[in-house]
Amino acid sequence: MRAVVQRAARGSVVVEGKTVGKIGAGVVVLLGVGREDGPEDARYLAGKIANLRIFEDEQGKLNRSLLDTGGAALVVSQFTLYGDCRQGRRPGFSDAAPAELGGELYEMFVGEIKSLGLEVATGVFQAHMQVEIINDGPVTLLLDSKKTF
Repeated sequence: MRAVVQRAARGSVVVEGKTVGKIGAGVVVLLGVGREDGPEDARYLAGKIANLRIFEDEQGKLNRSLLDTGGAALVVSQFTLYGDCRQGRRPGFSDAAPAELGGELYEMFVGEIKSLGLEVATGVFQAHMQVEIINDGPVTLLLDSKKTF
């Protein structure tokens, strides 16, 4: 499972002209599910993101987590995180999970984040979405549950 995590002042997702998810301060998580992923990947990544120390403390150091700040998470599915661009000009997506598995693990990840007591908003799995992210910092991190990078 892969994630692009952006510390955000706010974020929102619009589908077919309607806002379906919206947060204030917290993180926007663009989440991709790979074909080899399972429940343990969802649990690991949810815990990692909730506990990442990417928010400033009183001294301006990045020492506080999403759990510490009480911030929210906007989770948006993004299978293109598994796009392979090493050959040619068109990305290949053979490492991305099939839709059924991807949807199941996406929902499991959202449930794991919620179970930690965080406010969570989402996009719509497999929908065409417009995502607005007001990146704060900017702070952007790449995570992979298999620790390949």
